[in-house]
Amino acid sequence: MGLFDDWSWGPCLTAGVDEVGRGPLAGPVVAGAVILKPGLSIEGLKDSKRLSAKQREALADEIRAKALAFAIGRAEVHEIDRLNILRASHLAMQRAVQGLAIEPSVIYVDGNLLPSFAFPAVAVVKGDVTVPEISAGAIIAKTTRDAEMRRLAKHHPGYGFEKHKGYATRAHLAALRQLGPCPIHRLSFAPMRNVERHSERLPL
Repeated sequence: MGLFDDWSWGPCLTAGVDEVGRGPLAGPVVAGAVILKPGLSIEGLKDSKRLSAKQREALADEIRAKALAFAIGRAEVHEIDRLNILRASHLAMQRAVQGLAIEPSVIYVDGNLLPSFAFPAVAVVKGDVTVPEISAGAIIAKTTRDAEMRRLAKHHPGYGFEKHKGYATRAHLAALRQLGPCPIHRLSFAPMRNVERHSERLPL
């Protein structure tokens, strides 16, 4: 029996896509794409920003175990600097969808802008709260990126990536003033362009 011959799954397979890491000064932008079995309910799916790290990790494990398909896509720092963060975010989402082992009938994307996909797609404002597949995509993206930043912290000590995950916290900005940028910093971002020229203005 072929995959799409099993109509117990329903005729429409929905993929949810979301990205994390648009705002940080360092590290990749990461997107997650998830297709859940129609009718499947995973308790606790909601905006990943409102979950504790422990809750996200537990849900990420459950999503990976129960999803019909999931995939991670990313855009690296050099791509962010070359393309700009919006286009790099769209590239990460496109790569996530391309990585799915099952072709979706429709893609729901968090936000109000759509990347170009090979499948029908719908932008959903606050979709990470209202669409379970988008919430699931956000959760696996967030846990994947957090783990990556913890790993990168070991290669680039002194910046505190394991704590702030690259966001512009006071501790991060103070480390930048002391150490300067490292290879995973996004040099195209305004705070990075100004880090040396206006270092005295960085808050402690």
